[in-house]
Formats: sequence, C-alpha cells, structure tokens
Amino acid sequence: MERQVTYSEAILSAFEYLLKNYPEVFILGQGVWSPWYVGNTMQGLNVKFGKGRVIDSPVSEWACTGIGVGASLFGYRPIIIHPRMDFMVLATDPLVNQAAKWSYMLGGRANPCVTVRSIINRGGEQGAQHSQALHSWYAHIPGLRVVMPATPTDARDLLIAAVLCDDPVLYIDDRWLYEEKEALPPIQELNLTQQQPKVLKQGKDVTIVGSSYSTYLAMQTAKELKTHDIDAEVIDLRILNPLDPSVIIKSTEKTGRLVVIDGSWRNCGLAGEIIASVVEKIDPRILKAKPCRITLPDTPAPTSRVLEEIYYPKVTGILKKVISLFTPTEQNENEPLMADIYELKKQKLI
Repeated sequence: MERQVTYSEAILSAFEYLLKNYPEVFILGQGVWSPWYVGNTMQGLNVKFGKGRVIDSPVSEWACTGIGVGASLFGYRPIIIHPRMDFMVLATDPLVNQAAKWSYMLGGRANPCVTVRSIINRGGEQGAQHSQALHSWYAHIPGLRVVMPATPTDARDLLIAAVLCDDPVLYIDDRWLYEEKEALPPIQELNLTQQQPKVLKQGKDVTIVGSSYSTYLAMQTAKELKTHDIDAEVIDLRILNPLDPSVIIKSTEKTGRLVVIDGSWRNCGLAGEIIASVVEKIDPRILKAKPCRITLPDTPAPTSRVLEEIYYPKVTGILKKVISLFTPTEQNENEPLMADIYELKKQKLI
C-alpha cells in the first residue's frame, strides 16, 4: 500500500527538494525554525541545510520581503515566509509596488523571481486580526502570480514550480488542510505558467468551484450530494492570478449550474470574479439556475467560538444552497423556464 502523505509533509518535501537541488534557493522569515509558527512544514530544514540558507528573521515583514526582492535581482531564488497572512499586509509595498512591476518597467531585463509563502490561520478564537484570507487583494495585481494549492500533491509541486518560476509568486497555504492525506506521485517540475484549474471530480448536474480549503469543502459537499441524486463536478482553481476560467466555462456549459465557494468575503471577492468571468462568456440561456457564491459574511471574524461556528462555511450549509438550485422557482404554471425554451429552440421545436 502506498504511503499516505499529509499536506504539511508535502510542503516540507518541496522545501527539501529545492534546497538540495538548487543552491540559489534560500529561505528567510519569522519563526522558520519553530513548529509553533509553521507547523511541521519546515521541521529540521535549518539542521539539514544550515542556518545560512534557512534564516530566522527579526519581526519585520517589510524588511524580509524587501531583502527577498533585492536578492532575486542578483541571481538568487529566495522564499520569504509569512506565518500569518494578516501581517504580510506590512510587506505589500515591496511585493506589489516593486516585485510585481520590475519586469514590466525594465523591458523584461529584470526578473524578480521571489516566492512569498503566506499561511492562512483561522478558528480557535483567534479573532479578526489573525484570521484573514486576503488572496483576492493580491490576485488583483498584474505581474504577481498567486497560487493556492488544495491537495498535498499540489502543495508540493506548485511550491516547487513557484520557486523555479522567473516571476514573483505568492504561494498561499491553509493550516486547515495540513492533515489531509494522499499518496504522492514522483516529483515533477511543473511550468507554473502552463497551470490552470483542474477538474477533481466529473459530474453533470452542477459545477462547484473552490480553491485551497474551499476545494476540500466542495469535494465533501459533492459526496453528500450523491445521496440526493445530484452529480456535482468539482473544479479546483489552483492558480488565482492570472485566472484562466476556460475549464469552468466548459463545465458550466455542460451542467447549467454554477456554485463558487470562497473562504473570504463576498464584496469585490474571488467568487464574484469567477462568476463574472463565466457569465461574460456563455449564453445565459443555458443556465438552469442563477449562479451562487458562498463566502464569509461581510464582517470581521469573531473571537467567540459560538459565532465562529456560524461564520465559516460548512458542508451542511453549502449542501442546502446547492440543493436549492434544483428547486423550481415560483412562476406562472404556463410559463416554461428560460433553459427549457433554449432547449426547445436548439431542437428546432419552437
């Protein structure tokens, strides 16, 4: 039987592969020697490869990221670690105003191949300043690639691809996925520029899209939907910027229903962007229900455990929303659904 590897172990194996095979790679960040900060995703790296390549830094998100951007312009491939996404807001200037712009401003003659790893932490009554998923912010920036792996295999292979890419990359992992397991195939060096969303489960009745932990929720929901005779197709975004919606468009054209789950807020968020990208490209008459987005409420995360239970999307709530797409809406009994009209026209019956 193949060994099952956890998501966090997969990240560790990516770091080991990179440090072993690429001498220009080094790691810099807060708490990189401490399981309290980064779980077991970096355990023993400082012992195996030395503290000159796995460097624990002072608490200065801006300075660490700035050093990484500068070093990347001199032939290094730095990996900058931010144990909490909330606090990497302080590093936004070197990442957004510098790294994402250099190649464009200098005619492609400078490539800041820096990778920033940022970790999403939520729950456990951590409160509003320690619970944010800010991927939509950074996915808005041209020139900055944004990666969010959902599976252990992608957690390993997309991290390797990010570090070997010549563009600046924000790699985001989620602590809620750290114990998820699967058997890993041999390492392959992917070309990050060629990666796109992936269909994790084929289906014919509804398309469910997620990224990172939201993809996990989508897969769990799809299992429950089977008991309701609903066959869901699940798509994992993987790459948020640049966003390629072609796989999602094709799926929605097949199923006629679209649900997007996102672990951040609704307003100006990723879920709305995906829905817009799809409905701009398809004939709306093929939709059998309105597209649906499932997100966090538009409020900061609560500290209360009781409120946390209703704040974060769960499979039970998602299941209810998806099933509602199959419930006929109130209408005049003599008025067929728009999708039915479209089908009749295709068959040239009207």
